[in-house]
Amino acid sequence: MATMTRKPLGPRTAQLPAVAIVVSRYNASVTDRLLDGAMREHGARGGSVQNAVVLDAAGAFELVAIALAAARSKKFEAVVALGCIIKGETSHDRVLGHAVTEGLVNVTLLTGVPVGLGVLTVDSPAQAEARAGGAHGNKGAEAMAAALDSAGVIATLRAGRTAARTELSRRLPDKAKGGLK
Repeated sequence: MATMTRKPLGPRTAQLPAVAIVVSRYNASVTDRLLDGAMREHGARGGSVQNAVVLDAAGAFELVAIALAAARSKKFEAVVALGCIIKGETSHDRVLGHAVTEGLVNVTLLTGVPVGLGVLTVDSPAQAEARAGGAHGNKGAEAMAAALDSAGVIATLRAGRTAARTELSRRLPDKAKGGLK
């Protein structure tokens, strides 16, 4: 699978925004690797230990409450949620995955703080390993990149600048540009 070179959409600053990384301790062999990926991405963008705080959650379901508390604290400009839900013998994984995803979307809608979704919903431990630093990359790193990019765009918009829209329109295929006014 080819990876896309990431160019941040928002303004580059000397220091990245404060980020809360909420990580599930359930399936820790996977979530620890997602956390490593998120921290590497944060560091690659110039982040420091001081502006990334790791908050533990018991499981994937608990990610939502902790992400909401972090977003409402006004201490963070982005949240990254990391977890791993592996299919079992029942439909519990689908119910849980839907609840967690919907809950994290609501965190963003209620607070305006972007949430990077790094919660794996997989059929097997092998699929989880492949997405936590294996053949399919590291979804923790991708979630961090998405959260930082989103926080940058939001900061640009809040400052009253339109550079984010201009940058976005340069990245869209020609067909899609017709819809931007």
